[in-house]
Amino acid sequence: MSEAPPLLQVQGLVKHFPMRGGFFDRMRGHPAQVVRAVDDVDLSIREGETLALVGESGCGKSTTGRCILYLQQPTEGVVAFRGEQIDPNNTNEMRERRKQLQIVFQDPNSSLNPRMSVGQTLEEALAFHKIVPKSERSNRVRELLHTVGLNDQFRNRFANELSGGQRQRIGIARALAVDPELIVADEAVSALDVSVQAQILQLLARLREEKGLAYLFISHQLGVVRSISDAVAVMYLGKIVEQAPTEEIFHNPLHPYTQALMAAAPVPNPRARRDRILLTGDPPSPVNPPSGCRFRTRCRYATDQCAAEVPLLREIVPNHLVACHYAGELTGS
Repeated sequence: MSEAPPLLQVQGLVKHFPMRGGFFDRMRGHPAQVVRAVDDVDLSIREGETLALVGESGCGKSTTGRCILYLQQPTEGVVAFRGEQIDPNNTNEMRERRKQLQIVFQDPNSSLNPRMSVGQTLEEALAFHKIVPKSERSNRVRELLHTVGLNDQFRNRFANELSGGQRQRIGIARALAVDPELIVADEAVSALDVSVQAQILQLLARLREEKGLAYLFISHQLGVVRSISDAVAVMYLGKIVEQAPTEEIFHNPLHPYTQALMAAAPVPNPRARRDRILLTGDPPSPVNPPSGCRFRTRCRYATDQCAAEVPLLREIVPNHLVACHYAGELTGS
């Protein structure tokens, strides 16, 4: 019996942003430069699974999430949902995919229309996708508010009357309005206070349990990632450099970049000591990334091979993928 395809599968995803040169560059015929935001990314998420995508700011995490949903058009690559390739040029298909694949943004204040009340915001999603008849929308709004921990009085409020946590709950309710199967949570808790973060994470975990939701959880906060994800993919300068189940990657990081991230993460015990791994230099520019391994300019293990050859993302131990020429030799370092 063949295994069912993943809920979401991404293959060879590429997103390059063209840069417009100045007047004299165009006159001299200089080739246009591009920002290589995402380069050849493969990901898969199974039904009910949470995959965390982590890395430094500017590494391409959010762009990856937006390209998966076709909020930004990928330069190359294939995105498949339940084994069927998504065609962004098919209007009817994309309308259906918008219901199945939703997003919760980092800043709920900027993603909510300040001129619309909470009730109007939620009803708009219900009306656009024709989820329920007009006569039932009011009850559906009440149910959505209750689902995210708010009472019916919030339907008449506006975004500027809500706290950050309340606004994010409305953003989650709006995503839930169309009964999605997968939600891209793009830094969904990073702008919130720690206590509010915990509440939103509990809400996301409960919704996953009750509704069987899958998440692509984009974050730079490793502590948050560990509490909510089943697996972690680590991104550096547009490429996935390591991917493994959550506890495996926290207990046995194999890529030097992942090791540095783990060493820099704060621990709750002030007496606990940890060997810090200091990365030299700044991240390279995505306009002109290094040859070979993109991390080599900051890696303490880099050799001539790292400059000459691009390391493939390969399985070092079961279910643990690493893009490093020497990953097997760095186990436990």
